[in-house]
Amino acid sequence: RYISTFRPSVKCEVAKNKAQWKTMGPAKVAVPSPKNFLQKHSKEPKLPARKKEQDSKKLPALSVPRRTDHPVMGIQSKKNFINTNAVAAITGLPKKPQPIYVDRRQGDKYLLETSGLVPRYIKKKDYGVIPKYVTQRNEEMKRAQKEYEAGVLEHLKKRAMKRLSDEERRSLLQGLKKNWEEVYREFQGLSVEIDTIPKKLYKEKLELQMKQLEHDIEVIEKHKVIYIANE
Repeated sequence: RYISTFRPSVKCEVAKNKAQWKTMGPAKVAVPSPKNFLQKHSKEPKLPARKKEQDSKKLPALSVPRRTDHPVMGIQSKKNFINTNAVAAITGLPKKPQPIYVDRRQGDKYLLETSGLVPRYIKKKDYGVIPKYVTQRNEEMKRAQKEYEAGVLEHLKKRAMKRLSDEERRSLLQGLKKNWEEVYREFQGLSVEIDTIPKKLYKEKLELQMKQLEHDIEVIEKHKVIYIANE
């Protein structure tokens, strides 16, 4: 039977890579020490050590003079504060009370100026002046109205009535008469006995065409001046 030539090499390669418990890991594993156990809060992030500020010993500035500070001596004033205050109180204008409003008879008091009941806006500099956006919008509306009217006039001019000249009227009349003669010639060429539906329909069609042409010829002959619309 057939024997592969690579059989010995394959056996050697399998024997070389084969070992007991190869997929089970190493035979000897380092056992952790019982002293290195997991402690509480050991995995939490720790804050950096606080730096001692150099200016921590300095006291904040006080608005009150210290006990060791001495007042400046030698400065005196000859002003009579009693008389000055009395004259200011006599000659001064009385203080006006703030206007207030009450929501009910025994209710709370509120300032009238900030309530919105007093028309304060009439004291503004721009009171009664039309805002810029309103004037701009009015101008745009007027401009749009003018453009619309101009477009309408142009459209009406395009569709204005045009008067036919005598030559055009004469040529139009001759053409209608020529068409009538052609339709009449076809009508005369019909058979005497009309016994089918297509013949009947064709005859009715020719009669309608002749009637319409006769009506148009009569209108054009009756009216000397004819106007047509430009489309």
